[in-house]
Amino acid sequence: MAPCAQMGSGHLSRGLLLLCGCTVAALSAHPYTEEIYTNLTHYCWESFVKVMQNVTGAQLCEWKVISRPYSSLQKCLEDHADLLNYSYPNALAESYIFQSHHHYFQNCSAGSQAYFDPPEDVLLAMIIAPICLIPFLVTLVIWRSKDGKAQP
Repeated sequence: MAPCAQMGSGHLSRGLLLLCGCTVAALSAHPYTEEIYTNLTHYCWESFVKVMQNVTGAQLCEWKVISRPYSSLQKCLEDHADLLNYSYPNALAESYIFQSHHHYFQNCSAGSQAYFDPPEDVLLAMIIAPICLIPFLVTLVIWRSKDGKAQP
């Protein structure tokens, strides 16, 4: 495996970092890890922008069309964070996700395919109802099993 090369200023070249077989331990121990992650996330963004150039304006709100590039952007950001032992999500990754929404998806209106969270009172009822049923069902099972007769 080739050693990780350094530029004269002490910064790893993004291309060399991607091409050389640096181990995870070598990357995470490097003093410029934040700068490396910044460069790698910028590479993820550039790849996303390049793919999105092939998507027409009418297709920007169609999940079938944009799901693959969007998922690739998220995976790229997450994989590089994992490689450098960064937490994910993080501020830099979130900024690229927000930037993608602002730049590409801000004009997607709430159409028939849009899903929204229900109002809080409905959501609360949907959460509490099954929880309240559990003690009732446990009590019912215990009560029915107390008569001692074998059930057919």
